Amino acid sequence: MRILLSNDDGYFAPGIEALAAALGDLGEITVVAPERDRSGASNSLTLDRPLHLRRSANGYFYVNGTPTDCVHLAVTGMLEQQPDMVVSGINLGANMGDDTIYSGTVAAAMEGYLLGVPAVAVSLTSKEGKHFATAARIARATVERFRRSPFDGPVLLNINVPDLPWEEIRGVKVTRLGRRHKAEPVVKQVSPRHETVYWVGAAGAAADAGEGTDFHAVANGYVSVTPLQIDLTHAAQVGAVTEWLAR
Repeated sequence: MRILLSNDDGYFAPGIEALAAALGDLGEITVVAPERDRSGASNSLTLDRPLHLRRSANGYFYVNGTPTDCVHLAVTGMLEQQPDMVVSGINLGANMGDDTIYSGTVAAAMEGYLLGVPAVAVSLTSKEGKHFATAARIARATVERFRRSPFDGPVLLNINVPDLPWEEIRGVKVTRLGRRHKAEPVVKQVSPRHETVYWVGAAGAAADAGEGTDFHAVANGYVSVTPLQIDLTHAAQVGAVTEWLAR
């Protein structure tokens, strides 16, 4: 297999090292990741300046851009052959519910999906990062399963792994995205130069976290696997908006 790895934490992040090590003997691995932490970059593409592709001492490639830039550059210009799979991660922190809208980890996988490549985003659901090995093992099992039994068309999977030892993982559940409460207000501060600055507030707590959601699965020790799609059309409102415009 030809596997393209990326992330949003940067090419130096422990999560992508764990991922590359876990998948290394499954095929030809290419790492193209941002040169620095680009968490929260979502699906942004850099259009106002050129991108530079450089190679680090460990063989990983890094780009002065976003996660989406990395995958787009790799698939459409750098690689001689299209990869068989894009794997993004392992993110330090969960990407569940509304997080997926902002997540650079999910965005890197999504770019692969948009370019016709099956893609997986893998996140470790804590900021402590104690058990990257568990998430790496899940990522490997996912890639091996895809190799044995590929989907007929491109697929985009969002995987969240509890930060637990492998023996404490209770299983895998296919889930839907939950929802969060409204985010906390921005934090207002005064800088040493007496300028008013603002920090984006913390994400809201889980609002829709019932059985069947990614939040519920992870909270109960299960790996959450959520198939994602790109179509944002609110189909249930098409009729209502049509009637509204006709008034």
